[in-house]
Formats: sequence, C-alpha cells, structure tokens
Amino acid sequence: MAKLPGFSGTINSMNRERIKKLLEQVQTGRLGVDEAAAKMSSLPYEDIAFARVDHHRDLRLGFPEVILGQGKTPEQITQIAGRILTNSSNLLISRTTEEVFQRIRELASDAEFHAEARMISVLRDRTERGDGAIAIISAGTSDIPVAEEAAVTATAMGNRVSRIYDVGVAGIHRLFGARPEFESARVIVVVAGMEGALPSVVGGMVSVPVIAVPTSIGYGASFDGLAALLGMLNSCASNVTVVNIDNGFGAGFVASLINRKRD
Repeated sequence: MAKLPGFSGTINSMNRERIKKLLEQVQTGRLGVDEAAAKMSSLPYEDIAFARVDHHRDLRLGFPEVILGQGKTPEQITQIAGRILTNSSNLLISRTTEEVFQRIRELASDAEFHAEARMISVLRDRTERGDGAIAIISAGTSDIPVAEEAAVTATAMGNRVSRIYDVGVAGIHRLFGARPEFESARVIVVVAGMEGALPSVVGGMVSVPVIAVPTSIGYGASFDGLAALLGMLNSCASNVTVVNIDNGFGAGFVASLINRKRD
C-alpha cells in the first residue's frame, strides 16, 4: 500500500496506477498542467452545495462513496451519482426506488435495479478483489431483503458471493444441510430477526469472522429488531460481531474489507 503525500490514508494499487498514469500524461505532454490540476482538484471532495462528494473514499477504502438514497430527493441523488461516475467506474445507491432508477438510467444505461435490496448499481469495473468467498445466510425468507442488501454490496465490491436463505433455528437441520455451502467461506454474514439466535449457531460451526445483522422482523416483544440486536451482542461465539438493525449494507461492506486481497 502506498501513502499519498499530505494524506494520512492509503491508496490501493488500482488507484495508485490511476494517479501514476495522470502524472505520466503530464510528463509526456499529453495532458496539460492546468487540466491535470483540474482533475486532481476533485480528489479530496467536490462541493455541490447540498453535498460534498467524497472522491477520496475510493482511495481510502477501494470503493467510491455509496449514496444513501433515504431522505434525499431524486434530483439530489442523480446529481451526486453523476459526480461520482465522472471520477469512478462503479456506483452504488442504497435504500432507493424505481423512480430514482429511471433517472439514473439517463446517466448510465448500464445501471441495474435490485428491487429486493432496494439498490441501484453501475458496475463497469468487475475485477475480483476478494481473497475468498463471502457467504450470506438468512434465517427466514422475511429477512431476505436485508440479506440481499449485503449480497449486492459485496458483489459490487468485487467478491464472490453465495446466498443461503431460510435456514433459521426453527428448522436447524436446514442449516446443517447447507454446511458445505458456507464452511469454505472466508467471511460469513448472518441475517436474522425474531430472537436473533442464528449467528451464534453459525459462529459455533466455523473458524472465520461472522457478521451478524439483526432485522426488524418479529412480533411485539421483538421491539423492531432490538431483541435480535441484544441477543447477537450477547453471543458467546467469540467470532461473531454485530452491525446495526437492518444494516445489510454495512455488513456487506465490512465483509468485503475483511475479504480483500492484500496488495
């Protein structure tokens, strides 16, 4: 990993090559100094009044800033997306709608809408960056939308993803039957509502990190996922860590960082 002068983060090899190519173009005269300066001026962030688009996110984390669609207007999302696509090959929007997708397709005809995950992706760079596979496990069918948010995120970040759905503790034999599908994974994301028991069970079966995602699925005393969250936080399986309620995106992102090939 290389250091960017004046910046405390790191640059992966892909982005280091982009910067190197820019400097070589200046050296050979194919790119003017002013044009190069203009391109590099947007590296830290780009202020578009209602948002400061973090173009350094790609340098720090190896993936562009992801747009949270919730709470933003279609116009705001479209403008942010346009600025990201000007500087990056890939785009990911979470918690969004079909209406926003139609707007994004005007910018990028290759955009995809993942209805179950409520996400939009543009993937022009499909380089495999994972060192192994990421397994996404859901306890029930009702948990699949959150599981899909994790799966789409991990896929967009260059990972091989396997989906294993509806294997909760109410029929634990289903999980045991699927064991060959997840025991070879390098990272596992387990999504569950109700009492949130499944991540502990999976954690006790494997030797890799397990990222638990509580969902808001359940009846009254589940308190919209709080019961599952507290159960997962109290897991006695030491390889289990927990993200926030319904945060499939966060789980998929962290799993991707754990699984990333080292330069």
